[in-house]
Amino acid sequence: MMETYALLIAATMNAGTVLAIASLGLLINEKAGVLNLGAEGMMLCAAIAGFAAVVHTGSDLMGFVAGMAAGAVMAAIFGWLVIWLNTNQYASGLALSLFGGGFSAFVGTGYVQSKLPERMSFEVPFLSDIPLVGAALFRHHPMVYLTIVMVVGLIWFFYRTRAGLVLRSVGESPESAHALGYPVRRIRFAAVVVGGALCGLSGAYISVIYTPLWVEGMIAGKGWIALALTTFATWRPARVLLGAYLFGGVTMLQFHLQSVGVEVPSQFLSMLPYLATIVVLALISRNPQWLRVNMPASIGKPFFPGT
Repeated sequence: MMETYALLIAATMNAGTVLAIASLGLLINEKAGVLNLGAEGMMLCAAIAGFAAVVHTGSDLMGFVAGMAAGAVMAAIFGWLVIWLNTNQYASGLALSLFGGGFSAFVGTGYVQSKLPERMSFEVPFLSDIPLVGAALFRHHPMVYLTIVMVVGLIWFFYRTRAGLVLRSVGESPESAHALGYPVRRIRFAAVVVGGALCGLSGAYISVIYTPLWVEGMIAGKGWIALALTTFATWRPARVLLGAYLFGGVTMLQFHLQSVGVEVPSQFLSMLPYLATIVVLALISRNPQWLRVNMPASIGKPFFPGT
């Protein structure tokens, strides 16, 4: 039984990593005052880009690079539309998500039956041999640990560096930042591209490591959950990671319950992550003042220099 729980913890960390990477990217966007609803589409395009890169090169690293590049390019298009052409952020993000779903399905038609090279097994020397704890915490892909490092790095960046302070000021009051001489639009664009690259990394991780295959629509709503996770975490990187593990645990719980013979319809178990998302957002929304205190003041609002 204890081994089962150790495997459940390991699966939770793996599933949470997918959500955490994408949520951190969206968090960077929103800290700069830009709301990108296109995470699902970016992750889908990144998933097929990463998968195709590994099929042709045999290198997981090239798969991650291709996924990040795909996410960054799509984010750059979105940024150009909403930051320089001042299109509606909500409509542009939804259009990006719809485009990504259709484009990835079209491009990925020839890769449905493709297989990746044999996966390597990763483990931390010595620590992975610890009974139970080793299987739960120290036999993960390096990206799992890199995500934790990324969270620490973002905390340091946001709250301990001048660049992080400028980024947050752009998200809080772009007019004031512009009056002080900061290039608000360029800062927002850079944040959008970096956020898109992280969403792309998450998509590539799904198709290359998490479920090493390509299937149309394989992101299956994870982009929307990542978007909700930033609100759930009240725009704090550490809470993003904890929330990602929570939602990852809910996702893996369905398989754990099935393995122990719990008689629950599989359709109900499959909807657990999305049901949890709705419940959490409903609970958070009961205190709008608390949300307003924590969220960037200019999120979703366009900025027109000189007005």
